Amino acid sequence: MALLDIHLLGSPVLRATAAEIVAVDDATREFIDSLYETMDAAEGVGLAANQVGVTTRVAVIDADGQRFVMVNPKIVLAMGRDKAEEGCLSIPEVYADVTRAAQITLEAQDRDGAAYRLEAGGLVARAIQHEIDHLDGILFLDHLSPLKRQVMVARYRREHRGESLTRSVAPPSSKRS
Repeated sequence: MALLDIHLLGSPVLRATAAEIVAVDDATREFIDSLYETMDAAEGVGLAANQVGVTTRVAVIDADGQRFVMVNPKIVLAMGRDKAEEGCLSIPEVYADVTRAAQITLEAQDRDGAAYRLEAGGLVARAIQHEIDHLDGILFLDHLSPLKRQVMVARYRREHRGESLTRSVAPPSSKRS
């Protein structure tokens, strides 16, 4: 396992469409473990491969007591609408209300390549949709009105001008309290 650098707004990999994983192997499982470690160190509820510079269809979630990996995830059913505030590890300190499906049914593979189906609502459903968007090159800002998105992106770029398009995260034990 290793802590991976997180790509930030402006990094081209965040706009890439991730490729399906043909077979889950030891390298995939090691990458999944690194995704979990990085998400935990960054104190996130989800992390997609694109966010660490890898364009494969894998993401991890840890929300509302549910912790799981999604390999080649697909939402096969979406119902209702729910509006709530979202943020993103790739766009630190930026938050906005986003409308998403309230209930979803997910089909994906686990860390061993076994297919599974999951019905989710609330924060778990929101996190799944957010991470699958990443795998499709979509950011939560893309769900905002054009004017609001433009204002938020301009502010972010102004505040982070000249900074790297990646950031490192520290292991939990080395963070200050």
